Amino acid sequence: MTAYDKVLKQRISELHSEGRYRVFADLKRRCGAFPAAEHFGDEENSDVVVWCSNDYLGMGQHPKVLAAMHEAIDSVGAGSGGTRNIAGTTHYHVELEQELADLHNKEAALLFTSAFNANEAAISTLVKLLGPETVIFSDSKNHASMIAGIRNGRGPKHVWPNNDIDALEAQLAQYPRETPKIIAFESVYSMDGYIAPIGAICDLAEKYGAITYLDEVHAVGLYGARGGGIAERDGVMDRVDVINGTLAKGFGVMGGYIAASKVCCDAVRSYAPGFIFTTSLAPAVAAGALASVRHLKASSVERTAHQARARAVKDALIAADLPVLENPSHIVPVMVGDPVHCKAVTDALFERYGVYVQPINYPTVPRGEERIRITPSPVHTDEHIAKLVQALSELWARCPLGNNKFVKIAAQ
Repeated sequence: MTAYDKVLKQRISELHSEGRYRVFADLKRRCGAFPAAEHFGDEENSDVVVWCSNDYLGMGQHPKVLAAMHEAIDSVGAGSGGTRNIAGTTHYHVELEQELADLHNKEAALLFTSAFNANEAAISTLVKLLGPETVIFSDSKNHASMIAGIRNGRGPKHVWPNNDIDALEAQLAQYPRETPKIIAFESVYSMDGYIAPIGAICDLAEKYGAITYLDEVHAVGLYGARGGGIAERDGVMDRVDVINGTLAKGFGVMGGYIAASKVCCDAVRSYAPGFIFTTSLAPAVAAGALASVRHLKASSVERTAHQARARAVKDALIAADLPVLENPSHIVPVMVGDPVHCKAVTDALFERYGVYVQPINYPTVPRGEERIRITPSPVHTDEHIAKLVQALSELWARCPLGNNKFVKIAAQ
């Protein structure tokens, strides 16, 4: 072992001692039987029910999506063959960008290999192109990808408390109207499930001469009449300048994008290294995403069922006196407040009850706010819910973790 490896091993040991070391679950989902999956163990395999997938609607196994991916593979093969600039733009990519622009009622859209890549590349590039005096106003609970983009843009920034409109206005008021400004925020905050007051933020952007950059990653496909997200649901989509979305959650496939004006997308396309030098999405992936977006534009069945299942899970957990962090979205956080306990609970759920959820620890959430993040889908049954609640209730009864703390957190 080299001296470098010894340092790295020590850093990993620190994660173990803090209860934050992350272990991958070796799973094979069963097509057509979601949320069931097979877990590959060291000694034997076992069946589990997945309760933490971001494939919120189960679109990753939808017949239309699978058929489109098979057709693309049979037609053009596996990989894209290059970056978008060099042989990596297929007709599937072009069609998908047109479909996404239409979804968000924007002039254009630009595909990336992930929403993380899209956020980092788009935000950092916009700051650099608009000039070094461009000020970023970032919500305190923004995703790591947005934070990375802000840092790489190297412009001045302010962080405002989550969804605190008064604090945001106080920060904006410090600058002349002509100073370039970007307000960066999310619609659904994925760990707490809180929803941003998009309209009120757009009011401030118009008042102080800022542009809005909205991450709808945990809302596209899930909210709005056509799956355009919270901005569509709230009737304010036309007031948002740049929308970031993913194809890997509500749409069940892979990839990310921005939707904005033609000139904005063209500028990011032309200047962002994260776009220019990255191999494009495989054609089959683009084709599957295209089929998913088109289906969810026309069908609200999945969205309606999803919301009903999320409400049913929350109600059942609350009735069992479990520490659910209440919110207006589909996210179901069960608060634990300790990384070691959180890992112990999820390990027990997995090993004893066949329930798969991941512990959510720092840095994903602040220290002391560790939690289990449950994500119901339309295909979780009443029986699945009952078994989940029973398992959690038994674990809490054996090792109560301080409900007063949970009440305090939930009330914030």
